[in-house]
Amino acid sequence: MNPVSIGLLGILLLFLLLLTSMPVAFAMIISGAAGFALIVNSHAAFSMVTADIVDTFSSYNLSVIPLFVLMGQTAFHAGISTGLFRAAYAWFGHLPGGLAMATVGACTGFGAISGSGPGTAATMAAAAMPEMRRYNYSMELAGGSVAAGGSLGMMIPPSVVFIVYALITEQSIGALFLAGVVPGLMIAGLFCLSIFIRCSRDPSLGPPGPRASWSLRFRSLVGVIETLLLFALVMGGMFFGFFTPIEAAAIGAGSSLLIALAKRKLDAQVLGRILLETVRTSCMVLFIVTGAIIFGRFLAVSRIPFTVASWFASLPLPGFAVMALIILFFLFAGCFIDALALVLLTVPIFFPVVSRLGYDPVWFGVMIVLLTQMGVITPPVGVNVYVVGGIERDIPLQTIFKGAMPFLYMLILSAGLLVAFPKICLFLPYSGM
Repeated sequence: MNPVSIGLLGILLLFLLLLTSMPVAFAMIISGAAGFALIVNSHAAFSMVTADIVDTFSSYNLSVIPLFVLMGQTAFHAGISTGLFRAAYAWFGHLPGGLAMATVGACTGFGAISGSGPGTAATMAAAAMPEMRRYNYSMELAGGSVAAGGSLGMMIPPSVVFIVYALITEQSIGALFLAGVVPGLMIAGLFCLSIFIRCSRDPSLGPPGPRASWSLRFRSLVGVIETLLLFALVMGGMFFGFFTPIEAAAIGAGSSLLIALAKRKLDAQVLGRILLETVRTSCMVLFIVTGAIIFGRFLAVSRIPFTVASWFASLPLPGFAVMALIILFFLFAGCFIDALALVLLTVPIFFPVVSRLGYDPVWFGVMIVLLTQMGVITPPVGVNVYVVGGIERDIPLQTIFKGAMPFLYMLILSAGLLVAFPKICLFLPYSGM
């Protein structure tokens, strides 16, 4: 049996293991190690697995992941999400659908310090859903806005998906973070525009709330000062070259702990919960990265990435048509595979194709994140929808999925704008390099 055939069997084994609900990390390790053993030998496979596990968990470059996770967890327990929501509501609550727009705005701010889509969705669901119930918002709009708003945590830096993409493709983490800022703000703006149009046509979806006084609006900004300072410190430091992404993560984590102390939200019990969640989340991500590395080595010796790249490059189609096919693939696959797993599995295959076609790797990274962002609000995976449904158990999942569909259309529009105008995401990183 030739290596390509073994590679195809390995991919089939991976999907079979995933269908058994096996964690994606262990599924990739098992299928990758088994395939590598068949192509090379079992001794080499065992040595490869043990070496990759040790190298991943001791990697200096990967230390950026637990540091940013620590920053997000600390910010959550410091009550930053509540301050963001109150400020956004003070400014936008009087508009049709204002509470839903405030939720999107708060998701944007919290995503800038969380780096996690599901984490942002869970935090905002706890803060915003009771308020939207109180003001008689449609549960379809409420659930959809929280699920879609939570997806902004994947695009707004620091994003774990960006970090993993950078490590796989050997791109600058700082450049990718900067590339995600403008598209993230654009998507948030389109989400708010969608809410405003829908609620203007049908006020029963999101009734306007009371208009806050100007003094109350400006007082509410006190609750977002720490978020703005933290974001400016982390992103500004990388943009101007004061420190590396790893140093930025360390400074961000340390600063968030100082903020929590200053707000008197940090004691031994809270610190224990923060550290426990940080370790749990970081280990999960690092195990997934380890599995992806092992599976990637198996794919490399099977020569499947090179075969696929050569096949795409030989298609009698212009470069933009090939790219359109790749985008459609990610759009479809994102509905069935977890975002991080999808990036880890497919980027090693498609990145050589994109590079050969001459597309900018930073732009491709933003497109990948945007396309996987769609997957977190579309069935059957739709992890953000399940997160919101798990917190608001009386709302049917189909209601939340239905409410998320208008936001999906905005994401598709955003993808079209990035394809037509790549400078939307490229001007900021390259102006800072």
